[in-house]
Amino acid sequence: MQAILLKEPGGADQLYLGEWATPHPEAREVLIRVHATALNRADLLQREGKYPPPAGASPLLGLEVAGVVEAVGESVARWQVGDRVFGLLPGGGYAQYAVMHEDMAMPIPGIWNFVDAAAVPEVFLTAFQALNWIAYVQPGETVLLHAGASGVGTAAIQLAHAMGADIIVTGSASKHDLCRQLGATHAIDYRKGPFLDELLSLTNGNGVDVIVDPVGGDYFTQNLKALKLDGRLIMLAVMGGAKVPEVNLGPILFKRLQIVGSTLRSRSREYQIRLTEDFVDFAYDRFQSGMLKPVIDTVFDWQDVAEAHRYMEDNRNTGKIVLRIG
Repeated sequence: MQAILLKEPGGADQLYLGEWATPHPEAREVLIRVHATALNRADLLQREGKYPPPAGASPLLGLEVAGVVEAVGESVARWQVGDRVFGLLPGGGYAQYAVMHEDMAMPIPGIWNFVDAAAVPEVFLTAFQALNWIAYVQPGETVLLHAGASGVGTAAIQLAHAMGADIIVTGSASKHDLCRQLGATHAIDYRKGPFLDELLSLTNGNGVDVIVDPVGGDYFTQNLKALKLDGRLIMLAVMGGAKVPEVNLGPILFKRLQIVGSTLRSRSREYQIRLTEDFVDFAYDRFQSGMLKPVIDTVFDWQDVAEAHRYMEDNRNTGKIVLRIG
């Protein structure tokens, strides 16, 4: 089969379209003819040699796919050849074929095409894990989402809104309208400076119940001040830096704060299966009705994968960047 390969760890120019062995499904796996995949920050890090795939996973880039079941393992009971499916992978999505455990695959809603479906698994499952499984967001709570116009951010806005939360986002002003359309009540322009003062003004000094943060860095101290009593901070990445020079630990104790770091790719298959099943129960009917929807910025042909990576590196996208696979 054809797949996107890497000459050596480095920049986007190291990616090229080449030949790779077609995977074969094990007993409970399905072989998917991939029609679309999507970019994630993890792909950029793996390309640079900074984020190796989990043990046993495909070394190819790509954490999500949408396509058609081409073959099934001998013990597969849920799927048949020809079924349209999408789902999360630990690797291997930038290819014409990929294998997936049958319980990780989800049926593509009838109103979606393959590009729509490819834009969902990684960001929606990551956001659902943070909001539902870790933060236990309740109706009427206030949630702050940093990088609200990112792939995870646009998914998290919709999910938090469906959970009955009030939503505040940070992001560049040019992306605020979309965030509001998706369900955000307020949007803060991070380029104007620290977000804390405006956040406290918007909440009458009360702060928020939950923060989902992929930024880290100097946001950490502001996050502690922004949280209410019993507030929960879910850290998904450290795009703004992994170190904080000075931190007052007092608020963590006095406000009984919970600070949880989380990744999804490194979780066990059993965990990911349970998360996928819970997510389908919550989201599938909402996808079918259009209450929840994929947010797609740009679709590239997979032969233009280097351009797509550079586009993400420049932070130009609002929502997902999808690769259409020929």
